[in-house]
Amino acid sequence: MTSSPAKPPKMIRTRRRYELRSGALNAEIEALVAAALAEFGAREAESAEYARQMIVTALRFLRDDTDDGDFKLVNAAIKELRHALRVFAPYEGVRKVSVFGSARTLPGSPDWEQAERFAGAMARHGWMVITGAGSGIMQAAQGGAGRDASFGVNIRLPFEQAANEVIAGDAKLVNFRYFFTRKVSFVRHSHAIALFPGGFGTHDEGFEALTLIQTGKSEMLPVVFIDAPGGDYWRDWAQYVTDHLLGRKLISPDDVALFRVTDSVDDAVAELTRFYRNYHSSRYVGDRLVLRVNEAPSGDALAALSREFADLLVRGAIEASAALPEEKGELPELPRLVLHYDRKNTGRLRRLIDRLNDLAPKAEPAAGAAPHQIVPAEMPADAERDEAE
Repeated sequence: MTSSPAKPPKMIRTRRRYELRSGALNAEIEALVAAALAEFGAREAESAEYARQMIVTALRFLRDDTDDGDFKLVNAAIKELRHALRVFAPYEGVRKVSVFGSARTLPGSPDWEQAERFAGAMARHGWMVITGAGSGIMQAAQGGAGRDASFGVNIRLPFEQAANEVIAGDAKLVNFRYFFTRKVSFVRHSHAIALFPGGFGTHDEGFEALTLIQTGKSEMLPVVFIDAPGGDYWRDWAQYVTDHLLGRKLISPDDVALFRVTDSVDDAVAELTRFYRNYHSSRYVGDRLVLRVNEAPSGDALAALSREFADLLVRGAIEASAALPEEKGELPELPRLVLHYDRKNTGRLRRLIDRLNDLAPKAEPAAGAAPHQIVPAEMPADAERDEAE
């Protein structure tokens, strides 16, 4: 008996369908996606649609007569990101902290020992550690956490760096050609950021993390800057931020709530773990921000939060809710708080999360972390039209 050909999946429709001008080629793409679904197993229609659009984009590069160098960049970036997603996928439910710091920090120095102690403490709390896989602070952190609790996202450079001996050869080591794909992996898989003294790269990672959080392009997560005991590296940096960025009104007063500076490993660990005492994760559903929590506040506490943080609300109040249908069954056991957030003052949003954590009993959070969200944004109609050309 011969099997009937697979039917093309029902595709998600947008304002203007993203496709080629050739009907014959579009039909071949549809058939190829349908055949792949039959070969690999059923996927959601939305996933199939994204696969179709990626094929369309690849063929448009041919139509545009794209330079080979640009073609190579896009091709390598997609392959790198896919590989990184596969490596991290088995550990999706485990919280991870990305650790940044100088590759030139020497073994036995105060910063090295501080990074080693910090990573070891986070591992004992059940977290995993992500570093750039090089020497210095990266090796110290992975040595503290241990190989089993470590990921390495290495960048190929003409000088430093080969993967350090802790993570070299491990299946959780990912090598990248480009900094931008490596940064996407750091952001996508981190639930917290810890920075030790370092050079340009460390400052770049720290400011990028804060920028993504401040602008709402990254889901909220805790960021801690850790000095050696009695050290002043990050203390002086924080003073600069206060004097020049805040002093000149280049950031908002509440933006300083987005990070913490400390020279205590215990305080740093408490800062990161306390952030998830009640708060679990968040998602946008349309124009609503959904905060998943381990325990919902009482009615009176929720009303008080709505009054205290009324400046964050476009309209209405903060409301308790069960999982929304648009969340597609993700973490249905967790209660939600839903608000029409103005998406402007992320420092105040961080203070709201801190208040939610203060209201929770001092108990272990629910098991199972959620994937960190890189927040998309709606494109203007003319921009979407230009993309579809």
